[in-house]
Amino acid sequence: MQPRLDLLRIFKAGAQADGQSLSGEPEPPPSRGGCQSLPPVVCLFAKAALESRRVPSFSVLALTMMRRLFLPAVLAGLVLTAPARADFRLCNNTNTRVSVAIAYTDGKSWLSEGWWNLRPAACETLLRGPLAAQFYYVYAMDERGGEWKGKAFMCTRDREFRIDGREDCFARGYERTGFFEIDTGRDAKSWTVQLTDPNAAPSSTQ
Repeated sequence: MQPRLDLLRIFKAGAQADGQSLSGEPEPPPSRGGCQSLPPVVCLFAKAALESRRVPSFSVLALTMMRRLFLPAVLAGLVLTAPARADFRLCNNTNTRVSVAIAYTDGKSWLSEGWWNLRPAACETLLRGPLAAQFYYVYAMDERGGEWKGKAFMCTRDREFRIDGREDCFARGYERTGFFEIDTGRDAKSWTVQLTDPNAAPSSTQ
């Protein structure tokens, strides 16, 4: 109990020096001293002891101070360090449903896969993560028979597929389909293909 009495004595002396009695009645202001002349932490404990007749728990006080000081900084750090989104996406800007397949190479082997079915005005992520290649190849077909195709031939089939290699498609029991090429550049980390009219060339954005 001695620490509490000491704090009460300190605060009483400080309050009297600040021009205020413990009963709330004003007293003549001193020339110097008071609680303002004491360290802020001492004043904080002394005031708390006077009001509640006990010294606040150090752990509670420390937790409160840590929340006020460090939580905003932590939240700011999370925002600043959040990784940027990096995907290969395709958007269907037509008024009909579209089925899409994609093909790409890692420099050693080819892979083609499909199908993604996109309703009108919908977008789909075909590949997640930063782009690993500069060139990608896409084939798309709408439910009316319209096609987005090109001269880069890959192996496909009618149902869902994931096929290694682009050679000997017929011999391996697959179809041979022409994909159009997309050049994403050397430094792109993400890319979005915009499908519009089948008779118009697809547009792309980073």
